[in-house]
Amino acid sequence: MRIRPVGAHALLLDLAPDREPARAEVAGRVEAWRAELAHRRDLGELAAVEIVPAATTVLLDGVPEPEETARLIAGWTPRPATAGSTADPVEVPITYDGEDLPVVASHWATNVAAVVDRLTRTEFQVAFCGFAPGFPYLTGLPDALALPRLPTPRSRVPAGSVALAGPYAGIYPSPSPGGWLLVGRTGLVLFDVTADPPSRLTPGTRVRLVPA
Repeated sequence: MRIRPVGAHALLLDLAPDREPARAEVAGRVEAWRAELAHRRDLGELAAVEIVPAATTVLLDGVPEPEETARLIAGWTPRPATAGSTADPVEVPITYDGEDLPVVASHWATNVAAVVDRLTRTEFQVAFCGFAPGFPYLTGLPDALALPRLPTPRSRVPAGSVALAGPYAGIYPSPSPGGWLLVGRTGLVLFDVTADPPSRLTPGTRVRLVPA
């Protein structure tokens, strides 16, 4: 792990090892550190305004004493990513009628029914949010099932669209352009500025994409 200063009051934890790791390994490290830092903040051992996980990093923003905080973090060992996770998975009702299901089935060398079965049986976890407010990047699929994005993105993807790209599943919280492969849709509201927190699916949340 490398800890780097970002501006005057932020730190970036770079959790990608020097060798080429499996994506699941890096995602596990990021989640373990996100959970550990949040736990330490709750205990009053860490002063930080925001903890922002990404694909291979965790950003701490609003750190009053970055150098001292970096020394503290360097001495901590996070628990495994699954430790302390007692909440039941959030079940997101999905209508599996996405127009790219046949494309996904072709990449996975199977049929549409098997694709839906795989997605239904997989327990996903929100690794981080990005791209648009409330857009969850869901890990849980094997690296071997990673998918390419569309050669040309769609100009508009409807809100609630469930899609796959690379090693991730994701759900569009609002209408936007997008190049992921569409497999279904949900009526669940993922982002509401009046809610606390605004994002329905936050980092660390376990998720099941259940048939509606």
